[in-house]
Amino acid sequence: MLKGAVIGVGSIGQNHARVFRELDSVELVGVADSSGPTAAKIGARFNVPHYSDYTKLIDELKPDVVSIAVPTSLHFDVGMEIIKRGIHLLMEKPITSTVEQAEELCDAAKKQGVLLAVGHIERFNPAVMELRRRLREGMAGKIYKIHAQRLSPYPPRIQDAGVVIDLASHDIDLMRYLMDEEIVRVYGEISQSINRDREDVFNGLMRFKGGTIGVLDVNWITPTKIRRLSVTGARGMFDCDLLGQQLFFYENEAAPSQWDTFSFLRGVTEGNVLGIRIQRHEPLAAELGDFVSAVRDGRQPTVTGRDGLETLRLALDFVRSGDSAAVVNEVSAAP
Repeated sequence: MLKGAVIGVGSIGQNHARVFRELDSVELVGVADSSGPTAAKIGARFNVPHYSDYTKLIDELKPDVVSIAVPTSLHFDVGMEIIKRGIHLLMEKPITSTVEQAEELCDAAKKQGVLLAVGHIERFNPAVMELRRRLREGMAGKIYKIHAQRLSPYPPRIQDAGVVIDLASHDIDLMRYLMDEEIVRVYGEISQSINRDREDVFNGLMRFKGGTIGVLDVNWITPTKIRRLSVTGARGMFDCDLLGQQLFFYENEAAPSQWDTFSFLRGVTEGNVLGIRIQRHEPLAAELGDFVSAVRDGRQPTVTGRDGLETLRLALDFVRSGDSAAVVNEVSAAP
């Protein structure tokens, strides 16, 4: 059994500790947090040693895998220390604050021979997993548009990132994951409605090489939480409720039954609505389980460091576009 530890046990990290404790394939051996009282509280909750200095945890307990959930500004420094010690790590998203840091982190992990995973948790949402499978089967036909809504009240815990890096990165990664295609152009509009030092409203457009258009609607100014994703294709539209883990397909009755033999769509009319059965599970448990099994089996995790790097690159391109009111071209390599 692998030994696991969590560095940073605030609101997110304490859930990482809980899941490590629940997984059969890993033993939670310790937690660390720069806040001594927080570390002590979570350590007592799970009956494991606690530290305010994460390097002491690493040196004394020698874990095989580490989950890092510290503030984004600390990701690079903490990540490099873990990699130098030859320990496999899962970094909460975003991977780092800058593309340069992300590249250095990925290069160091490869050189050291350790796995670097990034916590883009929505890939492990069972509704997303089923949606991806059905898109691969061609159920929607040619994809024209993918549209994400991620709306929330303002989270007081966020101190070092705007809504694009912290929130929209989920949907940027999801669109890359679902389309598996190069993104050639992005344009973003951002505003500071409540905050003075970071954006809290974001609307973005991205274009994939094959012509699909991605639309992102993300903010921290909505007094309820909404997480929805729709994918519109020649044969119909998928509607995915990410919070409720529900997936529906709205058929286009006018689409030909054998779409591959046709090169154009003759019309769009309402057809049947199909509710797709989802085997629900906790995405975080699936994410950490995937990371641990990747380490055990010697394979790449579902979300690699390079995935995190490309998502960060796109998010920063969106911010740059919003700041300059300009389209950014040739922005991302294919997944």
